Amino acid sequence: MALSQINLCSRALLKVGAHTIASFDEGTVEAEVAASLYPTVRDATLSSHPWNFATAQMALPKLATAPLADYANAFQLPGECIRVLSAGTGGRGQGITYKVAQRQVLTDADEVVLTYIARPDEQDFPPFFDMALIAQLAAEFCIPLTDSTSRWEILQKLADAQLRRAKLIDAQEDTPPAVEDFTLLEGRA
Repeated sequence: MALSQINLCSRALLKVGAHTIASFDEGTVEAEVAASLYPTVRDATLSSHPWNFATAQMALPKLATAPLADYANAFQLPGECIRVLSAGTGGRGQGITYKVAQRQVLTDADEVVLTYIARPDEQDFPPFFDMALIAQLAAEFCIPLTDSTSRWEILQKLADAQLRRAKLIDAQEDTPPAVEDFTLLEGRA
């Protein structure tokens, strides 16, 4: 079952022992805390790992203005990009030298295929990520709602464990990366 932003926050509020919400605008303390913290916690959790469900690729548009120094070309990052994973050229999503600055990819390459973490719709979150995000939200909501640092410590440990579990599950949905360039092996030949 896909969960909305409100559903995710309500489940986190239940874990803290607070009242659930029906809207971010309902005027309760819980709604105010959830509305304030949810976007940041969601994006931080998404950017914490190269999640398969949130990984996207895109050929970037080259900007007319070249960077001031160090690189020949600049490319605009997509609006939904939370974290850059790699950049490549010629139909590959990796392999070029680049730097990210001011929401631009700077490189000497003439074209860029970017692999990045996007911000997917909450309906597209898999259940293992929902659980990790709910746990993270509960930990973040705890102090503003309860003023209990001991409860926060427990919720933070649970959130860390849930995030580790989610990362393990996500890692099983991909072929393990192969070693492409290992100079020690080449030296033995």
